[in-house]
Amino acid sequence: MTDSPASTVTTVFLDLDGTLTDPADGITRSIAYALERLDLPVPPRAELETAIGPPLWEALPGFGVPPEDIDRAVVLYRERYTDVGLFENTPYDGVFDMLEALRAEGLRLALATSKPIAYAARITARFGLADYLDFEFGSEMDGVRADKRDLLAYALAETGADPAHSAMLGDRLHDARGALHNGITSLGALWGYGSHEELTKAGVHAVVEAPAGVVPAVRAIGR
Repeated sequence: MTDSPASTVTTVFLDLDGTLTDPADGITRSIAYALERLDLPVPPRAELETAIGPPLWEALPGFGVPPEDIDRAVVLYRERYTDVGLFENTPYDGVFDMLEALRAEGLRLALATSKPIAYAARITARFGLADYLDFEFGSEMDGVRADKRDLLAYALAETGADPAHSAMLGDRLHDARGALHNGITSLGALWGYGSHEELTKAGVHAVVEAPAGVVPAVRAIGR
């Protein structure tokens, strides 16, 4: 884990999948649908869950999708996900209390997800998460800004946030790497889909075991 930054936090960037909500049913079922349509074998559920976090284009080759079929697989995935899989999704226990507590600290909250913003905004609106967010950032449907490094660079520019006074909460190594690349303090959400080992190896400042621990972790940055 990284050394303590010498500043207090004013803006917190939040991952969506595996951090605010558990999207496993919708994502795994939609990937299975795409693989079946391509006449490819469908791996066990636990293996499909490794796709939660990274951009879809990066995850699909791991399930045997050949390079020439990746774009077709994305189209097939979206056939199911757009209207069905999108809402096979559940906010984690304690997330709303966490968001309320972060707002009570006077912090600006911004969604920062590799998921297309067209999907992410529907999810945050459906489950009432949008009420707590000052900004929402995601990728475009063609994959632009799906890389967390690019996404967070864009989010910093759009919000005017100082990376030295910002934190990123996410459950996978992609969140940590994106944050560190942009000079943002990274916090690992252990209740999601990344292991303690994955998060610490990625260089998070601290690993948080439950949503209730996020505010204390943010307060501790810079101390």
